[in-house]
Amino acid sequence: MGSHLKNILIVSFGFLLLFTAYGGLQSLQSSLNADQGLGTASLSVLYGAIILSSMFLPPILIKNLGCKWTIVVSMGCYVAYSLGNLYPSWETLIPTSIILGLGGAPLWSAKCTYLTISGNMQGKKENKEGRDIINQYFGIFFLIFQSSAVWGNLMSSLIFELADDRASITEEQLNHCGAADCPVTNVTGNSTIDIPPDSLRYTLVGSYIGVGVLSVILVAVFLDDLDKEAAQEFRDNRQPFLSVFLATFKHLRDKRQILLIPMTMYSGFEQGFLAGDYNKSYVTCALGIRYVGYSMICFGATNSLFSFGFGKLSRYTGRIALFALGTVTNLACIIALFLWKPHPDDLAVFFVFSGLWGMADAVWQTQTNALYGVLFEEHKEAAFANYRLWESVGFVIAFGYSSYLCVDVKLYVVLAVLVVGMVLYGCVEYIEYKNPTACIENKLEVEENPYIAQSKL
Repeated sequence: MGSHLKNILIVSFGFLLLFTAYGGLQSLQSSLNADQGLGTASLSVLYGAIILSSMFLPPILIKNLGCKWTIVVSMGCYVAYSLGNLYPSWETLIPTSIILGLGGAPLWSAKCTYLTISGNMQGKKENKEGRDIINQYFGIFFLIFQSSAVWGNLMSSLIFELADDRASITEEQLNHCGAADCPVTNVTGNSTIDIPPDSLRYTLVGSYIGVGVLSVILVAVFLDDLDKEAAQEFRDNRQPFLSVFLATFKHLRDKRQILLIPMTMYSGFEQGFLAGDYNKSYVTCALGIRYVGYSMICFGATNSLFSFGFGKLSRYTGRIALFALGTVTNLACIIALFLWKPHPDDLAVFFVFSGLWGMADAVWQTQTNALYGVLFEEHKEAAFANYRLWESVGFVIAFGYSSYLCVDVKLYVVLAVLVVGMVLYGCVEYIEYKNPTACIENKLEVEENPYIAQSKL
């Protein structure tokens, strides 16, 4: 096994373990910590903290610690959030949500930077296009990573098996499910949710903590530190703090980054709609809360498989065809969700929507990450920090209006963001067609710089 592929697998399985724990906890917040809205409040604070950390932390941590140790430290922030869920209260969960949020942006920026560096190095070694290897590496990563949705939900379902909600759902309630669900009717809010006993909570959260700690150990011990020399040079010749702080905002001077903001935000909107509104207004409303885990497992499984497939397929079709496929799939789902009246007799349809949404999300995750890595090779840290920033803005907005807008209005919002995002993405592809981005390897050879795919220090 090549050293770069080995590193990609270690990063991928580290994230799989970490987000098995975090993803399971996130999906349970609205029910497990429902008292005074603590769970949803923690998610709002969490994504707000991610926005703040996106503004300045990724360049500072990556250039001081290198990608590997930025990933390790940031993973520790996620474990802290799991610890806060052992004894959830405003005093424990809100501070740990802030800690997780501060580590979220550096984690993803360092991961994307590490994969891009590895892809360019492997491409040069094999005399292949670096961007093709980058697409393949992102496909492998998301194949493994996205399956965390399966394992996290499966763990909670197995442990909370005795706490399944089996309340009967009347025809009157079904009339207010789907696009007809509105905060005024408050139908889904009347579903009976049996809070599991503390012993089961401790078992589940303790398992999540153990899985998170294992992910930290895996990355810290076995991942190669590819850019440690570059990080050491930066420590010896530090840039002014203000210059590093503004790196993320300076990147907005690139008009391509500005044009990509709506599409990047859409990634947060569509994931927020599935996790919050689809599960609540369609699955829970018509079938009961016990089916939410199965719905998310279906989403995670299809997402994982298509992520790997699209990473391979992009080498032959190009990214434009895949973005078109994701757009058409989401458009079809949104229109169908407008028209469909969910009913328990249509059990298979619930999972069809989850599967199709997982396929479309595989496009947004793999191709948008790879697009940022290809377009902004010289400023990867700032570019991926912007990616995480604007995706988090989408999450915050989606979670923020979730309790105030009717589902049909939310569908209109998601549809509008999708259309605007893809139109502006088309403008980016036109700019790239007229003025192609030069490969970073060629630039480095001209400048006699020994670092492959490393931003200028």
